[in-house]
Amino acid sequence: MMDASESSCCPCAPVSGAPPCTCTGDAPAGGVIHTTDSTITFAHHLDHFLARRGVNRMGHRVGPGLYQLGTPMPDSPVFASANYTLSFDALRSALTGLDGYILVLDTKGINVWCAAGKGTFGTEELIHRIETTGLASIVTHRKIIVPQLGAPGISAHEVQRRSGFRVGYGPVRATDLPEYLKTGEATPAMRRVQFPVLDRFVLAPVELVHVALPALIAAAILWFLAGPVAALAAITAVVTGTVIFPVLLPFIPTQDFSTKGLILGGVVAIPFAVAFGTVPSLPGWAAVACVVIPLIIIPAVIAYLALNFTGSTTFTSRTGVKKEIFRYVPVMTCMAVFGIILGILLGAGRLMGMI
Repeated sequence: MMDASESSCCPCAPVSGAPPCTCTGDAPAGGVIHTTDSTITFAHHLDHFLARRGVNRMGHRVGPGLYQLGTPMPDSPVFASANYTLSFDALRSALTGLDGYILVLDTKGINVWCAAGKGTFGTEELIHRIETTGLASIVTHRKIIVPQLGAPGISAHEVQRRSGFRVGYGPVRATDLPEYLKTGEATPAMRRVQFPVLDRFVLAPVELVHVALPALIAAAILWFLAGPVAALAAITAVVTGTVIFPVLLPFIPTQDFSTKGLILGGVVAIPFAVAFGTVPSLPGWAAVACVVIPLIIIPAVIAYLALNFTGSTTFTSRTGVKKEIFRYVPVMTCMAVFGIILGILLGAGRLMGMI
């Protein structure tokens, strides 16, 4: 955490467990150079833990601007980063023992990849930071190393035309930067985006936290209206959509996340359909409705939750996601509404003594 002197010194002081920041005395006119290091402390790990669980989601950020790492010289490399603490910390920790500058863009606390898609890690912001920090008067070279995942938001030729700085795209992962700096080139392996099961599982807590309270409320209501099996179905659908789905993502057939979710949801719904369908002494229409309800509501819920992962995986594109949303969200809505109507009819029939 910063002390009072650091806070008053840095107009763009980091927040939410960000690394130490002090101001140098040789800052250019109109700009301030902050200092940082490669040490990740317990406070930073705690910040990462909270960020991955969606606690104070938009508060995990550092101040935008220029940071010096180690004792950089005028010919030291310059790295661009988002002002999301996990992105910034991943970069600086990967540069242990190296000297350089980190140009932090104001991405509103969003990581590089997502910010590039949203436009906040973009051409205009990069040029703006180059100008406001006086970077041209600090370094003698004219190159900025931008994360490869930030490429969709950066127009390299426009940056060079307007600022004079050439954009060089670094490797996908910050851990490969030391090797990249030795050769000046990224190998094919460094360019390849990996998305193993551990990376997918790390995404689960954020999504689960967001829907945990509504899921518990829905489960409590269903417990009183339809019994413990219905409550268990609600919890199972949410856990499947937020935890099991990202783990099984590449193994479920079809390309669309929605259809993957519908398939997984259909499998998960079968035991509940069997359980509801074996309730004794139900009239024919009620027995059919009890089977149909979980078979349409559970897949719809899981498919909807699955859509949340389209912005955090390597398997999607912006245009593809938009098409998928317009194509399948109406289908999910119709399935859920039809299931709810059947549930209301069952409840009404029970109150009227028809069941």
